[in-house]
Amino acid sequence: MSVHEEIADFAAALPPQRALLGLDLGEKTIGVAVSDLFLSVATPLETIRRKKFGLDAARVLEIAENRNAGGLILGLPRNMDGTEGPRCQSTRAFARNLSRLTDLPIGFWDERLSTVAAERALLEADTSRKRRAEVIDHVAAGYILQGVLDRLRHLKGSQ
Repeated sequence: MSVHEEIADFAAALPPQRALLGLDLGEKTIGVAVSDLFLSVATPLETIRRKKFGLDAARVLEIAENRNAGGLILGLPRNMDGTEGPRCQSTRAFARNLSRLTDLPIGFWDERLSTVAAERALLEADTSRKRRAEVIDHVAAGYILQGVLDRLRHLKGSQ
């Protein structure tokens, strides 16, 4: 089991020259974003319609394998005051269950405001309401993953 609470521990567990996947877990969907091999840029990839854990996990791991991912980041939906509610518990349970199916390191990133930022960016791009609904989850996953990539770069620079 390789679930890391601290981003520095997660970073230490990452293999070199492998992409990361960022996941935005919603009740009905999972937004997926992928990084480049140099861990510098996050790109929104797709939105998975949630069915049941086994199918959802299989799709996430299939994407991870196809993208040669070296780790997974799950957005942790904390409340605005920093406390954790039922959605955080659900995300942690997903991570625990997923860790039983893969050796990839799994980390968490505070995702507060990622969906807000994604929505703002899509509005500024004059994206239609229908299109925003289709892409918001994987665009939010991109914001989550980019936050991690920026933090990893900062950690690397301070060593």
